[in-house]
Amino acid sequence: MVLLNTPVCDFGARAPDFALPGIDGKTWTLEDCRGPRGLLVMFICNHCPYVKAIRRKLVRDATALAALGIGSVAIMPNDTVNYPEDSLANMQRVAAEYGFPFPYLVDESQQVARAYGAVCTPDFFGYNDALELQYRGRLDAAGANAEAGDEPRELFLAMRQVAETGHGPEQQVPSMGCSIKWVE
Repeated sequence: MVLLNTPVCDFGARAPDFALPGIDGKTWTLEDCRGPRGLLVMFICNHCPYVKAIRRKLVRDATALAALGIGSVAIMPNDTVNYPEDSLANMQRVAAEYGFPFPYLVDESQQVARAYGAVCTPDFFGYNDALELQYRGRLDAAGANAEAGDEPRELFLAMRQVAETGHGPEQQVPSMGCSIKWVE
């Protein structure tokens, strides 16, 4: 496991379009996933301890953000040949177990992850209603500590601000997690 941190937010960068298959058999586009007030794009996987530690929080926050008009989508970019825990069948199992309220998509070619500049799992990209980047930070300060529970909800609070004002906070703490498992 290689620990990486995400780059600083490039405010105003446009969300790259995509059309990716979901675990439900449907092809999802950027337009399908966005909400009227914005979109949260999450690069996650099944095997990373940083993602495992926050799955319940992802469900909680995506559900709360949907009520504010922010859509959410999770994209799994990893090499599934060398990391079989990230396979489609396991994605379906994890999504069902945790009740993911957002599409969970497979980026088999890894072109979407590259277009977004994703570097790790989890990696969060928060966009306003014009699909301009406003947040590139962490979920909260817990990291891979699944037992931590009273940290400020940095991602949720930032995206609530985006829903209300169209702008994210100036100060953001980078997300950290396992490196994306690129196909060699």
